[in-house]
Amino acid sequence: MPFETLDDMDLAQPTIAMLQTSSLTSAVQQALERMITLGEIGPGDKLNEAALAERLGVSRGPVREAFRVLEEAGLLTLKKNRGVFVRQIPLHEALEIYELRAMMEAHVGAVLAATASEEQLASLRTMITSMEQAVQAQDAALYYRLNVEFHETLVFFAGNRKMYLLYRRLTRELGLFRRRNLAAQALLTGSIQEHREVLAAIRSRNATLAADTLRRHVLQSRERTARSQDGADAPAKTSD
Repeated sequence: MPFETLDDMDLAQPTIAMLQTSSLTSAVQQALERMITLGEIGPGDKLNEAALAERLGVSRGPVREAFRVLEEAGLLTLKKNRGVFVRQIPLHEALEIYELRAMMEAHVGAVLAATASEEQLASLRTMITSMEQAVQAQDAALYYRLNVEFHETLVFFAGNRKMYLLYRRLTRELGLFRRRNLAAQALLTGSIQEHREVLAAIRSRNATLAADTLRRHVLQSRERTARSQDGADAPAKTSD
């Protein structure tokens, strides 16, 4: 990762005992979010408070509080008399998130065309190279993670912390929709080309071109998602 803000802790870390500088609730929250991001627990899965407390080496109180925080963040849902579940995002909500992303990323493109440093542009180029390698290795799960990282990095580089935090929440929610529906190889290859075009547009220092390219990139992904769904409000395959 090019900077610390984007979850640079080891995603595969099995326990949180060493996170002494963080509150237990925050540590549990981060651990649960990583499990969801990695697909260890997926949309619709029920969470067992006692089992998670034992796995993470904490009492049940911090786990219960972390459930509340993640419910407010839109990642979990509490069903009365049934328990806590990872949220399932319907198609119409996913498409709305894409529309918000398109507006935000268009603004980010315009900002970065004017402000991106050569170091930032080099970081983005390195990310695209890593994505290309993931496609060549036919590792869709890795591509998915790198893709999310690329877009969150774009927003972070724009320098608006409030927008970054909102954007990150949106990508986490959208991840619940698409986590188990990774794209086919052909779609990944096309997505790589779109990312190259995004970087080229930012490098051009043409704010209008960069904004239009990023908006089009996100909306194309939205359209692929809408076309590939099998039924009303069903999850769909998507490349971005």
